[in-house]
Amino acid sequence: MESIASMDSSGFPYKLIATDLDGTLLRSDDSVSQRTREALAAATAAGAAHIVVTGRAVPWTRHILDDLGYRGLAVCGQGAQVYDAGEHRLLTAVTLDRQLAAVALAKVEAAVGPLYLAASRAGLDGEILVGPGYALHGALPTTPLTDVSDLWTAPLNKLYIQHPTLTSDELAEASRQAAGGFVTVAMAGEGIVELLPLGLTKATGLSIAARRLGAKSADTIAFGDMPNDIPMFTWSTHGVAMANAHDSLKAIANETTSANDADGIAEVLERLLR
Repeated sequence: MESIASMDSSGFPYKLIATDLDGTLLRSDDSVSQRTREALAAATAAGAAHIVVTGRAVPWTRHILDDLGYRGLAVCGQGAQVYDAGEHRLLTAVTLDRQLAAVALAKVEAAVGPLYLAASRAGLDGEILVGPGYALHGALPTTPLTDVSDLWTAPLNKLYIQHPTLTSDELAEASRQAAGGFVTVAMAGEGIVELLPLGLTKATGLSIAARRLGAKSADTIAFGDMPNDIPMFTWSTHGVAMANAHDSLKAIANETTSANDADGIAEVLERLLR
């Protein structure tokens, strides 16, 4: 793979464009607009590289990358996986310590009561297990989880948790208080609170992928919409929050652009390309 350090980026001020998927690159109907596709193509033609950085594991990301004709690296699973889309293979993978996860889950449930559960199994074709009561967002392939003990029978990327009454912000904060010493807690959207390997963030995977591409944090502009994008913004030199972004991300962003349904990424890229 060619290092972008060797490319001419004189036509664009950044070597790396990192974009989240849901609520950012993807519109509400899970499509990528033609305007955004053209803006990304123009930026890459000017010497930048586009890298997808998503909370979705590879099995829930691959079809989107294929639709985009995306052949570069993608950071998936909240930083756990660096995936080569062109070669359809994992370059790096981090799994959740299942013993620590079980302890963390017990501590969270002791603090807030019973939870609805789902889990992402590791690997290129890892299943998404969904337990009773867990409200899934979107029509993505899943496997029913009927026995909680099945969670621990194979390597995992992460656990998903929901609570019958707490908001996602409230559940994420309570989970950090109860189990933050055992797992990383990420809030990736309303209804999407995740328990991850301790210390893992999107910045972890992005920094690994950037090194492989010969890019640095100072070369990177990042786009996102949720609290799980905060580490990616902190790592990058310029963070752009979508208009639909969570207030905590807007608070640390360098700028705010239009919403994902209003081509916010394209709006910024077109300005930078002038």
